[in-house]
Parts: sequence; C-alpha cells; structure tokens
Amino acid sequence: MYDLKQKEVINVKDCKRLGFVGDVDFDIKTGCMLALIVPGPGCICGFLGREKEYVIPFCDICQVGNDIILVDLKEKENTEKVKC
Repeated sequence: MYDLKQKEVINVKDCKRLGFVGDVDFDIKTGCMLALIVPGPGCICGFLGREKEYVIPFCDICQVGNDIILVDLKEKENTEKVKC
C-alpha cells in the first residue's frame, strides 16, 4: 500500500495527471484489489475539502511502473463528485 501512495496516476486517454494514490479498495474475503482511490484537487487552496475523487476500478489499470501508474479512465463514469 505504501509503495502505491508514492506513485502518480496518469490517464492514458488524455495524458492528464490525476494525482497520487490516496487509498486502495480491497475485497476482504479474497484479498483482491478492487480499485484505486485518488483524491482530486482541493477547493479554494484545500480549505474546504476536495473537489472530486477518482475511483479507478482495477480493470482500468493499464500498467504499474516504478514511478507512475497508467490508467484508462473514462472520467464521467468513474469519478465521484463531492461538493465543496
């Protein structure tokens, strides 16, 4: 988990930097990773929480490298909006 938090997530669709891994969703019964959770940019310099977070299903992860994780993210389908 700690190793994943040091990696930057990049969307291969538009080469957009999404941020760094904030959390990982696991299936507690099987121990399999279900999704990566990447916090979005902060609202008003980070004072009022986050604008949105990216929930990236495991099947959308293309490649995990030494420094980055490449994902094929369909932004409208896989993002969760959080109001500031």
